[in-house]
Amino acid sequence: MPAFRALLALAFTSIVYAAPLGGGISVSVRSNSYSADGTFYAPGLGACGKTNSSNQLIVAVGHAVFDSYPGAALHPQNPNKNPICGKKLKATYGQKSVTVTVEDRCAGCPGAADLDFTEAGFRKLAALGVGRIHGVKWEWVI
Repeated sequence: MPAFRALLALAFTSIVYAAPLGGGISVSVRSNSYSADGTFYAPGLGACGKTNSSNQLIVAVGHAVFDSYPGAALHPQNPNKNPICGKKLKATYGQKSVTVTVEDRCAGCPGAADLDFTEAGFRKLAALGVGRIHGVKWEWVI
């Protein structure tokens, strides 16, 4: 019986920690590493219900990640209650890194794991004039 409980606990842990995305990609609250494009935007009232400014270290995650985050389906009509809101991630581009807080959903991000930074966050990785950076590695900060 203890072996069954351990197996059951492991099964529920997997459900809590990972949710599938289209194309076989899964989002995980564990420290899995992703590779994506990074862009920047001028934030305002975000999908998480907070108003942010360009000088804050905020990020909008791709809509596929935002919508598939574990627990997001519990509140499909109110993205403010998505458990991804307030989560931190560390993004690295080349030798530079930044830790940002998820406060928005990037509807225009074509890649499942793409990130749309505020200007302050993007500047920590590259000059704004670059516009789009490829090969941004990122992971959840637990």
